Amino acid sequence: MLGVLSDLLTAVDGVDVAALVLLDLSAAFDTVDHAILCRRLQLSFGVTGPVLRWFESYLRGRSQYVRRGQLKSIVTTLLCGVPQGSVLGPILFVLYTADLISLVEQHGFCPHLYADDTQVYGSCRPSAVSDFQLRLSACIDDVALWMRANRLQLNTSKTDLLWFSTARRQHQLPSTALRVGSDIVQPSTMRARSRHLY
Repeated sequence: MLGVLSDLLTAVDGVDVAALVLLDLSAAFDTVDHAILCRRLQLSFGVTGPVLRWFESYLRGRSQYVRRGQLKSIVTTLLCGVPQGSVLGPILFVLYTADLISLVEQHGFCPHLYADDTQVYGSCRPSAVSDFQLRLSACIDDVALWMRANRLQLNTSKTDLLWFSTARRQHQLPSTALRVGSDIVQPSTMRARSRHLY
């Protein structure tokens, strides 16, 4: 996150305005599709043979049930999800979502992924804010479509949009919401005096 903050403050110091979208995923680790993950490990990262079979055996055959007092649900075999609290869980999630990096970059924005925290950010001249916001909306739309295609669920009610500018440029920031599909994300603003104060 420090690299993201540094990039945003550098942009604001350079008389640009900047935006940061903090994407929230619903039960992200629980929705990782085992078949998609294993295919991605093979095709994108060259994991084959015994190593791929090891990952498959690590993911498959897991089960769960719900217990309340003396009552217990039936045991269900899991077809998705990576174990939380494990060393491999966050790593496998990052590998699962690695394709998002090139998708965000194709729109001219910078991605930052850490475990299930996904951030998209960029900057522009104040005169180009309207076009920038349209491109940002298109980028987040494509991210949401990619997530749906990969069984991840973007939670727009907990997704945040932050605008950054100097106090002098605050009036040039858009007050309109960011559209993500049929949902709306209301913006917040951050004033940056100078990066030398941080």
